Amino acid sequence: MTGGGGGMDEDAREQALLTALTTEHFVLQTSRSATIAESVGRATVFLSTLSAALIGLGFVSSGSHLLRPYLGAVLPTLIVTGLLTFARLAQNMVENSLDLQRIQQIRAYYHRRLVRDEDFFADAVSGGSGPQEAWAAVGARPGRRHLLLTAAALVGVVTALLLGLGVTLLVGLGGMSAGPAIALGVVVALAAFAAAIAYLDRISVSLNR
Repeated sequence: MTGGGGGMDEDAREQALLTALTTEHFVLQTSRSATIAESVGRATVFLSTLSAALIGLGFVSSGSHLLRPYLGAVLPTLIVTGLLTFARLAQNMVENSLDLQRIQQIRAYYHRRLVRDEDFFADAVSGGSGPQEAWAAVGARPGRRHLLLTAAALVGVVTALLLGLGVTLLVGLGGMSAGPAIALGVVVALAAFAAAIAYLDRISVSLNR
C-alpha cells in the first residue's frame, strides 16, 4: 500500500482487477446458462401446452357441438401464450448475446495483460469486439439465416400458424367458402412469421451498434 493517500499500489490494483474480472466472468457464464435454461423451459412449456390442446381436440372432435366452443377457448389462449413466449425468448437472445460479448472482452484482457505471446484466449483478440466476432468464437455465424435456428423463431412460426388457423376458422364462420378462407389463413400465417423474423432481425442489428 502507498503511504500518503491510502491508495493501492500498481500490483495490488492489478490483482484486485483480476479478481473482479474473474468473478464477473463467472457471473456472466452463469447468466448465460440461466438464460439458455429459461429459453428451453419456456419453449417446452409452450409446446407442451400446444400438444395438450391437440390431444384435447381429438377428444372433442367427435362431438360437433363441443368443437367450436373448444377452439374458441383454446386458440386465443395458445396465440397469447405463443406471443408472450416469443417476446421473452427474443429478450433472452439479446441478453445471451450481450453476456457473450462481455465474456469475450474479459478474455481479451486476459490475453493482453497476462499471456501476451501465448495462444491462450487469442481468439478473443483476433477479430473485433462486436457480436459477430463474439458468436464466431463459439462456432456460430449470426445472420438472418441464423435467426431461423433460434428458439424464438421456432415459437414464432408455431404462433404464426395458430394465427393463420384462427383467421381461417373465423372467416369460415362468417360464411366464406373453404378455399378462400384457407388462402387468407396462409397469407396471415406467412405475414405473421415474416413480422416475427423482422423483429428478431431488428433487435439483432441493434446489438451491432
